[in-house]
Parts: sequence; structure tokens; C-alpha cells
Amino acid sequence: MKKINLKIAGMTCSACSNGLEKYLKKQKGIEDVSVNLILMLATITYNGITVNDIEKYICDAGFKSLGEFKKIDEKVNNKLEKHRLIILGLLIIFLMYISFSNMFHLPTIPLLNDNHPVIKSTFLLIVTLMFMYFGKDILKSGIKNLLHKMPNMDTLVTFSVFFSFVYSLYGYYYIILNESNNSGLYFESICMIIYFIKLGRYIENISKDKTREAIKKLIQITPSEAVLKTTNGEKKVTIDEIQEEDILICKAGEKIAVDGEIIAGKTYVDESFITGESKPVLKTVKSSVIAGSIAYDGYIEYKAKKIGKKSTISEIVNMIISATSAKTKIQRIADKISGIFVPIIIIIAILTLVIQMILGYSFADSIRHFVTILVVACPCALGLAVPLVVVVSNGLCAKKGLYLRNSSVLENVVKIDTIIFDKTGTLTYGRLNLYKLFNYSNYSDIELLNIVANIEKLSNHPISTAFNIKKKLNVKEFRNIAGVGVSCTIDLNRFYLGNSKLLDKLKIKNEFTKSENELTNNGCSIIYVVKDKKVIGLIGVKDIVRANLKNTIKNFYKRNIEVIMLTGDNEITANIIAKEIGIKKVVANCLPKSKLEYINNLKKHGKKIIMVGDGINDAPALTTSLIGISINDGTDIAMDSADVILMNNNIENILDLIDIGKKAYIVIKENLFWAFLYNLCMVPIAMGLFERFNIVMNPMLGSLAMVISSITVVLNSLRFGRKYKNEKNDY
Repeated sequence: MKKINLKIAGMTCSACSNGLEKYLKKQKGIEDVSVNLILMLATITYNGITVNDIEKYICDAGFKSLGEFKKIDEKVNNKLEKHRLIILGLLIIFLMYISFSNMFHLPTIPLLNDNHPVIKSTFLLIVTLMFMYFGKDILKSGIKNLLHKMPNMDTLVTFSVFFSFVYSLYGYYYIILNESNNSGLYFESICMIIYFIKLGRYIENISKDKTREAIKKLIQITPSEAVLKTTNGEKKVTIDEIQEEDILICKAGEKIAVDGEIIAGKTYVDESFITGESKPVLKTVKSSVIAGSIAYDGYIEYKAKKIGKKSTISEIVNMIISATSAKTKIQRIADKISGIFVPIIIIIAILTLVIQMILGYSFADSIRHFVTILVVACPCALGLAVPLVVVVSNGLCAKKGLYLRNSSVLENVVKIDTIIFDKTGTLTYGRLNLYKLFNYSNYSDIELLNIVANIEKLSNHPISTAFNIKKKLNVKEFRNIAGVGVSCTIDLNRFYLGNSKLLDKLKIKNEFTKSENELTNNGCSIIYVVKDKKVIGLIGVKDIVRANLKNTIKNFYKRNIEVIMLTGDNEITANIIAKEIGIKKVVANCLPKSKLEYINNLKKHGKKIIMVGDGINDAPALTTSLIGISINDGTDIAMDSADVILMNNNIENILDLIDIGKKAYIVIKENLFWAFLYNLCMVPIAMGLFERFNIVMNPMLGSLAMVISSITVVLNSLRFGRKYKNEKNDY
């Protein structure tokens, strides 16, 4: 099974994206499809066929594949299009003046007035042909999609323009014969319909460009060149020339070119673009570095580990694309309605025309209602209502170091009433640190800890990570003492490190139980240091809780979200950590199976759960929860099982995810409400059902109303993004 993201040309509205999605799903070899209207992408899962086959299917559906996605295109709107809209906008104002000058008793323009119907109508015809050429892409799309049995917004516009133009030509013919004035012409309406739709799309494209910025910045963050270390010295190469295991060089002020591991030197780097963490991070030998990170100081040599599609940036970009392309339940409903909306409107328009003709309406009035219905009912606003908010929301989450695998997270987060945390590596850093040292020797604290570090360096026990060697010592005769500790010789002295059982084994009287109990009660692991059968030190090491957790946990409770610690650690240690950060409920001694059973039991009682974890033992629990969140320090399998990756490991940002999801859901409902209300109100008016109350609409007003509807949805979606940023000062 393979997956590819293809750029698509020719999509103008949700009916296009829905039609293409339905068409591709029916084709042989295609397992699944999700079409993203905002990013103009199709995410396709396929088997047994080639990319060329898929591109042919896309062409057969009436669209064009622009190849595999590699970058976000530059802004669609260019100066030429802007200048055209300004010039044609002035021409539209001129046309409106010609049309309404008599109505408002304004001075008429010589020759272009009702006293010269042939000149006026000929001028309008020429201008209309010019506007039709300007809107030829809309008309071509409308015809193409009709022929492919996938009518869309452009089809409605094409219908309205075609019938208006044919009817106006009919009227123009009688004007030439001096048998009529120009009252039966709709040339101005055609111009305004095309102009307002082009203007609306110009504004929409500006908005879409803004929603694509987060992805665009991620793609552009990687430098195009790097410095390669060779046997002949330094060599500047392009990113494409770099191979895995190549040695690269990065100096102060430069960007890391590819994901890698430092083999020499140290530096502070800025990873804020990926993690949201503004503070520089110290990187030393064996530290991992991410492509695009900026080195503040120092000099490093690093080995290339992940290049091209395997890089962190590429994985995150694909994750964001998948999240914005995947359909939420509410979006699938909106898309389904939008997909059947166009043919229903065409049927309503035709029935209105036929019924009004039967009831004795004039052909001019009947065709006016027919055209107005087609124009005013375009489902553009309905198609934009959900995806725009999803893209904006993903951008906001990305800036907080939250990367969503699918957009259903935004929908599900609204329902959350319980959050469950693993302890080690999630609420804590997952690595032991020195908590307290009791020094009973003649060594200084630094000397004693250096002895311990040298001995522990030869051990594979997790405790060894808590110590750093300051000065290398000559350690000999190292051996493990099963279940107790280790022993060795340094400068002919025998040293032992181990737990309290070590003293029993060496038959040493334990006179340090008070200190030991103090360390144990604080959740520490114990290390006795013995030299030649004399206790010279007692060390407590413990896993340290992450920063700001107490306040974060308090904020979960304020949102009426129950917080549970679910850990495989012992009950005493778990309760010490829980008490320190304010978690009221602890379930300890849990194996992976027990965690899964516990969560499934909560689900049976109607709980909607977020599970936050980092290890292999958390993978089943992450998968079964409504939302699984994996921190970035976690194992690959845990991250693969998660719905959300927390790149900066800041638990506080989960509160942002909840807040963004809730606000996004409100904005989506607002957008859908206004889109549905618009069509509910406008279509009956366009049909002429309220003319007795002097509430009327013509095609010109209909095209303007349609554009205003789309712009309202766009601005409401962007307002959500700006409002959330303003509420969060750290944005």
C-alpha cells in the first residue's frame, strides 16, 4: 500500500473537490482519497497501480495533476490580476451608473442612454464579451464539470451567464430592428456576476495564502546548502547531494542542514520553529539536531541521519497535510450537502422557470428568476465553512508544538472530560537526576561523585545516566553483583555501589537508615557508596517532574476535566509525584494490559479520554483513547499510535489544544449557520416568492450577495485565528 500527495489544478469550490474525491474512489487500485480544497491537494492511498495511472484518472475527471507535493506555491494573487480587477471594477461602476442614472434622475452620459438604444446596447455587448473573456476560466470549468457529470459552482455561473447572454442577444436583435428598447437586456448582470465572482476568489485566495503560511514556513526553514567535511577539507554542497552518514559542519549563525547526531563540538540551538520553545537548547556530542535549527554559537560536526522524506520537517509537513485533508464528521456532512446542492439548485431553477411560464409570468421575469437562483445559490460559503477553520486551527496548534495526525482531534477534543497521564517520561523527564548526597568521606562532593560516575559508566543500569564524569579514572575488575549492585578497584582500593542489600552482603551494620528513609520518602532510588567495606556516601537519585506542572494540572481541574495518573511504577513513588503536582487520583503498578483494561472500563462508563504517554507500554492505551497524545521524547511506536505529537514536551500546551478545539468548533458551527441561513433566505427571494412585499432580487444583486456570503465565512475563520493569538500573549 502506497500513499502520495498530488497537487491539483482546476478546483474552484467544494463541489469540485467532492466530485474528484468520489470519482477517484471508484477507480481500480485506489484504496482511499481525501481532497483538500484549501491546499489544492489530493492525498491518495493506492495499490497495484502507478502514479501515472492516478494522474490519468484525475485528468479523466476534468482536473489536472501538477505532480507530487513538494512546496506550497507562491501566492496565487499577482499584480496583473489585481490591476485587472481595479480597471474592471472602475468599468463596473461605470456600467452601474449607466444602468441606474435614469432611476435616480442623475445626468446621463451622451450616446450611452435610452435615447440611443442601439449605441448603448452595442457598447454593453462589447463590454460583456470582454468580461466573458476575463471569466473564461469559470465558463470552461462549468462546461467541463457538467460534461463529467460533476456540476459545481462554476456550472451554476455558466448556466446563468449562458441563458442571460442568449436572452440578451435575443433582445439586442430586436433593438437593432428598432422594435424594442434595451429594457430586456442582462448584459450588465453578466458583467457583474463574473466580476464579483472573480473578486470573491481573489479575496478567498488571499485568505487561503494566509492559512497556508504555517506549512510554507516549515518547508522553507531548511537551508538549500550545507558544508560537507571531506578528506580534502570543507566542501559546500546542495541538500540533494547529502547522503546518510555524511559528516557535516555547522558554525555559529548557520542552520542545521539535515537531521543528524553531533559527533564533535557543542552549541546552543534555536528549535522554536518546530517545538514552540523560545529558549535556546544546549546540544553536545550524541545530541540529536533537527534540520532548520539555528546554531547560536560554537562549532559542531554532525552525522546525517535523516534526509529528504525521512526528515523531521517532511514528516511534520505530511502530518499537517493529512490532518487538514482528513474529514471530520461535521465536514463530511457539509461536503455531502454541498455535493448534492448544485444539482438540486439547477432543478429548482428549471422548475421555477417552467412553473412561472405556465402561470403566465413574462419570459423576461421568468428568466430573471431562473438566472438569479443559479447565481445566488452557489455553495462556495458552505464548502469553505469547515476546511478554512481546520487549516487555521492546525496552524495555531503547530505554533504551540502540537502536530495533529488528523482533523478529527479538533472535533473530539470538545467532548473530553478525562485526561490520563503516564508518569515516567511524561509527567517526569524520564531520566534520573541527583537529588541529594550524604558524604561520609574525606573526598569532596565533586570527587566522590566523580568516582561514582566512573564506576556507573561501566554499568547499563538506568541509574548510570544520573552521573557525569568530570575526570577519567582507571577502573579495573568491574563486575555486577546480581540484585545488589556493582564492584571494582580504583588505585588498589575496592569500591562498591548498590542498594541497602549491599550492606547485608558485605556484613556492614547499617547506621544510615534515617537518611535512607528521608530519600525513600521523597521518591528516590538509593545508592550506597562503599570503600574497602566502609560506607563513604549515600546518594539519592530521582526522576524530576516537568516544569509548570502544578499550575497546568490545576487548570485541567478548572475546565472540569478529571486528571488521573496511570503508571507502572510503585504506589509510594507514584503518590509522591502526584501529591507534588496536585493529581488527586493515582492508579499504580499497571502493566500495558492493565492500562488498556482500565481505559476501556472508563469508556464503558461514558468517559471521553485523552491519554498522554511516551513509551512502548503506552501504545495500546494511546490507541484506544478518544485522543492519544505522545510527547516527543517518546519511542517511535508510541508516536505512531498517537493522534497528536507534542514536539516541545510541554504538557501545558495540551490546554491550548483543548481551547483551540473548542473555539474552532464554535466557529465551524457559526460558519455553517450563516452559510445555510444565507441559502435558506436568498433562494426563496431569488424565486420571486416575496415580490408582493417588494422584496426582489436581480442577478447583479444575487452575485454580490453570493460573494458577501463567502467573504463572511472567510473573515469569520480568520478572525478566530487572530482573536486566539491576541488572547495568548506568547504568540
